[in-house]
Amino acid sequence: METIVKPELENKDYSTLNLGPTHPATHGIFQNILTMDGEIIVKAESTIGYIHRAFEKLGERRPYNQVTPITDRLNYCSSPINNMGWHMTVEKLIGAEIPKRAQYMRVIIMELARIADHIVCDTVIAVDSGALSGFLYMFQWRERIYDIYEAVCGARLTTNIGRIGGLERDFSPEVIEKIRAFVKEFPAALDEFDRLVTRNRIFVDRTVNAGKISAERALQYSFSGPNLRAAGVDYDVRVMNPYSSYQDFDFNIPVGERGDTYDRYMVRMQEMRESLKIVHQALENLPQGSFHADVPEFYLPPKEDVYSKMEALIYHFKIVMGETDVPKGEVYHAVEGGNGELGYYLISDGGRTPYRLHMRRPCFIYYQAYTEMIAGGMLSDAVLTMSSLNVIAGELDA
Repeated sequence: METIVKPELENKDYSTLNLGPTHPATHGIFQNILTMDGEIIVKAESTIGYIHRAFEKLGERRPYNQVTPITDRLNYCSSPINNMGWHMTVEKLIGAEIPKRAQYMRVIIMELARIADHIVCDTVIAVDSGALSGFLYMFQWRERIYDIYEAVCGARLTTNIGRIGGLERDFSPEVIEKIRAFVKEFPAALDEFDRLVTRNRIFVDRTVNAGKISAERALQYSFSGPNLRAAGVDYDVRVMNPYSSYQDFDFNIPVGERGDTYDRYMVRMQEMRESLKIVHQALENLPQGSFHADVPEFYLPPKEDVYSKMEALIYHFKIVMGETDVPKGEVYHAVEGGNGELGYYLISDGGRTPYRLHMRRPCFIYYQAYTEMIAGGMLSDAVLTMSSLNVIAGELDA
């Protein structure tokens, strides 16, 4: 990934700067070798792979239910979306019918995860422009979301939340109360952060026209998610290919114009408000019924049944030990992740592990454009542009 130097600049003397791989401004473990003319970036070359963990090959050596913890470690800022995207992919392969209640519960958790993801991205953009207070304030609300995760499944960051076939357990009254409280109280905090940052003169000057990309170039690079919508393209997987009953909810898709750092910030700000609307609708209209599908070959039976019933013990053993054969087939399923279209391409040969597994990680797609987006800009713009793209190293390298 390298930008082209203009011929008239080839005879000048430049300096070389390593931005990363281990530097706080890179937000992860990746390297950019910058050719600098003073503080202006003439060209850049990106190097990734410093934490490559071969997730796809790991997934091809594990039973389907054991792939879930691997997906946690893609975009760990919104790991429940990764989990549920994987579960839906397997459910498409096995033909499982998921009850409405489980679908709505998944929507609630995924939209809370989206809010948590956007809190990280937008507050870090503010930090990299010199505003720390909003970051410290808003992270209290991300912790409130993590409290909800913990009440649902016992984990906070890498949640392993849900199961193939639905959720591990139903929402308790405590969970419902925590979600209601968050939906009621978070808008005021978001408005306060909005007033603190969005029209701040320093923030606007630092972000407007920084790291621009046109809608045409974004599409050529296969952008998706907030980074594509900020460039003016109205595309959202939840609307274009609805899953988990997203067609039941009323929400808008925020779209930018310039495709710069400021637009990427604003799109995420508005998406947090839209996610709150979705969570409120799902909670108020939460259907009755089961929180998991009737697929005993893939869904772990209740622990009390495992202790007292032979059939439940047999299913539990077969699922945990990966002794359940999966139908032959080839499927692709995508969800709207925190950073864009997160897709799983799965081929089954009828065995007990995936024959082939490919994860479409949005970070890996749009980071290819980074060198082009920062060429000609200031070094300080490169840091802000990286923040606004929300590059998550775990998802980038996988």
